[in-house]
Amino acid sequence: MATEPRDGLRVDGETLHVDVVVVAAGTSRRMGGADKMMAPILGRPLLAWTLEAIAASPIVGCLVVVTTPGRVDEVARAAWLPPRVDAVVAGGATRQASVAAGVMRIEALDSNRPERPLLVHDGARPLVSPELVTAVGRATAAFGAAIPVVPVAETLKRIEDGIVAETVDRATLAAAQTPQGVRRGLLLDAWRQYPPDRPPEFTDEAALLEACNIKVHAIPGEPANLKVTLPDDLRRVELALPVAAVRVGLGHDSHPFGPGAPLRLGGIELAGAPRLAGHSDGDVALHAVADALLGAAGLGDLGRLFPADASTPRGIDSGTLLAEVVSRLSAAGLAPASVDLVIIGARPRLGSRLGDMRDAIAALLGVRAGAVNVKASTGNLAGDEGAGRSMSARAIASVERIP
Repeated sequence: MATEPRDGLRVDGETLHVDVVVVAAGTSRRMGGADKMMAPILGRPLLAWTLEAIAASPIVGCLVVVTTPGRVDEVARAAWLPPRVDAVVAGGATRQASVAAGVMRIEALDSNRPERPLLVHDGARPLVSPELVTAVGRATAAFGAAIPVVPVAETLKRIEDGIVAETVDRATLAAAQTPQGVRRGLLLDAWRQYPPDRPPEFTDEAALLEACNIKVHAIPGEPANLKVTLPDDLRRVELALPVAAVRVGLGHDSHPFGPGAPLRLGGIELAGAPRLAGHSDGDVALHAVADALLGAAGLGDLGRLFPADASTPRGIDSGTLLAEVVSRLSAAGLAPASVDLVIIGARPRLGSRLGDMRDAIAALLGVRAGAVNVKASTGNLAGDEGAGRSMSARAIASVERIP
């Protein structure tokens, strides 16, 4: 499989892992024609919040997103796409066809674990909690299939020709939510009886399993786990999201000295000092700042965005890399707020140039100079930095949500 789970959950002496398909390929008919998955909530698309919530669960293994055919490339390249996502695939004309497209990709990534729980989640449910994902995964592993449900609070009436015909007893009724879970092998067996590309059309996975006489275990859902259907639901989600005003990340980088000159460090040029070896210009200070910002935003790391291969031009200016990081933050509804940076190396002496570095970094980030602090350490004769063979940098950066 492309991505292994981070932690998993110990259940009966074994570690529980689940695979997840997030379905985001609907037509959004009740949203006035706009694609609700791309509707902005606090500066990020609705789908970004849903994927972040699912990816936060420690039991998630393979994570596949199903979107409309015209959005596959856009979603796959999106700065807000969590690193946990293994694939983005095109959906079909119906929900069950879209689910099948996601499951088939998981089968292609890992076909050897038919008993592994598979969860299907609506992309329009961004308030799902990691605890509910875990609960559904546990119930699926124990019973074969499980769904979260919430009690029906309102009194229900059956209407005929605009007239109340009777009051329906709600004691045995519940509203179904997602994620809905089933052992992958059971779902594939159900599709052999009812192929997903043919009628009848089932409203959810539980309905398909019921038609196949496969028992579906019901567990308590979460009232907050609402599905965005109407425009007003976006505001409800916005008010409910537990969004931190400021987020903090840590970055680190190290490069040995190499042949050539001059030294590029902190966004400036230091004449007379040897350059640092690396695929880029070797600016460890800007690399550390970039990694700290990416960490604060939950957008991966610099090495994944700009691998040291042919896809990244050799000798590229690290200022260009940092500018791209800032652009990705902006796409995620975030902006740099502050940076504290320390550069470690016995040579060259940097005291007189720290202010220039501060100003250069602040300009690259689009923040005031006072939001950036740059320090230097000789390394105290310890390690390669202290011996003058290399330089390293460590940064703590904070980001804030764009109003």
